[in-house]
Amino acid sequence: MTIKINRVIDANLNRLKEALRTLEDVQRYIYDNAELSSAFKELRHQLTPLISKDRLKYRDIEGDVSKKSIASELKRETLDDLIAANFSRATESARVLEEAFKLIDVEASATAKELRYRLYHLEKKVYKFWV
Repeated sequence: MTIKINRVIDANLNRLKEALRTLEDVQRYIYDNAELSSAFKELRHQLTPLISKDRLKYRDIEGDVSKKSIASELKRETLDDLIAANFSRATESARVLEEAFKLIDVEASATAKELRYRLYHLEKKVYKFWV
């Protein structure tokens, strides 16, 4: 079971890191918002202690039964759609990490929970920024 849990953790750490980078770059390059860009960068760096190169051995891209994208993942109509999709991806991944880490590392679970709540706060700040 540990192999499968580590596979879940590896996938969700990657997903969360990618979503945070997307949100960071939107704030940095599109909105020129140093405060929000920095906040996403800080969250991304908070993941560093959770990432382990040892988990790479559990990665199974060829055996992933759901690696193919669905239609809604292939198209974004607006920048708002892109931001919303990446907030959703980030918070969902943080929640999965929180739950999966409970099985092997309670401190890492607490870190994932803290990240998730910080994301909820940032989401509110991003949308206030637009209004």
